[in-house]
Amino acid sequence: MKDTYEREIDYMRLSITDRCNLRCRYCMPDGIELLPRDEILTLDEIELICKEAAALGIHKLKITGGEPLVRKDCVSLVHSLKRITGITQVTLTTNGVLLPEYAGHLRKAGIDGINVSLDTLDQEKYREITGFDALPAVLNGIIQSLELGIRVKVNAVLQRDMNEEEWKPIARLAATYPLDVRFIEMMPIGHGKSYETIANTVVLEKIQEEFGSVIRDESLHGNGPAIYYKIAGFRGSIGFISAIHGKFCSQCNRIRLTSTGQLKPCLCFGESISAKEAVRSGDLAKVRRLLEKAIRNKPGMHQFEQEAAITEKKDMSQIGG
Repeated sequence: MKDTYEREIDYMRLSITDRCNLRCRYCMPDGIELLPRDEILTLDEIELICKEAAALGIHKLKITGGEPLVRKDCVSLVHSLKRITGITQVTLTTNGVLLPEYAGHLRKAGIDGINVSLDTLDQEKYREITGFDALPAVLNGIIQSLELGIRVKVNAVLQRDMNEEEWKPIARLAATYPLDVRFIEMMPIGHGKSYETIANTVVLEKIQEEFGSVIRDESLHGNGPAIYYKIAGFRGSIGFISAIHGKFCSQCNRIRLTSTGQLKPCLCFGESISAKEAVRSGDLAKVRRLLEKAIRNKPGMHQFEQEAAITEKKDMSQIGG
């Protein structure tokens, strides 16, 4: 289905929980208020909404959180979503802490790819950023996933005066392993508003200085707006998702479903449409109409570059970035 700007909306991100087993400062620091569990959609409710979305032409799904793997039925959800007629791809974004336990199960369930959020390879900095000493488990989970044949991407958010120099060791992961590394500019949402965005243009310049010339990689890597580059001798590619310094709204192809059943047309704005009552009452025709409305209401572009225009007040863990 196309929105009013003639963009084909074929991708939906599903936040299945607001819980997380880490406490990253810019996403879910200590003391954050958690939602009552009865407000969270059930597995069956998520599946029903996705079936209606598939009927409208959405055929790619990304499972997010919070941390989706802390929800015990996450693997079962992957299996169920893969069986929906029209769904061609189901991927997952995780902090990777539980990947050593679940990578094999996800592979059997049919997962098409895993994105791992990882902002540093320094154990002390990892503990400072996340509040936990879990870096060895994350790295182990990445290696296990690759050995299982799962496509892996590493997502890194650089923070001023914290891990801004970590671009080099993180980028080298793509030299050592057949995975993609993506640098994501800090989103001014929730606690992220308190941190200065490091422009990806600066990171790209540093990578060029360190590793030599880079070549634009035009091959298809996924569903998102990342721009990829190849570096001689690297097994994977380096990507950049630049919401602030590389506005990509004209190519945006997604809507979001929060863990409480809110359909969000755009991450920047607080406007959402609740599908929870409709799905819980079994009114699937209404669920489809609400999905259609969310797609039609999708704005032409975000306004992250203008702080006063950002109306989303929730934390990223409640939305599902």
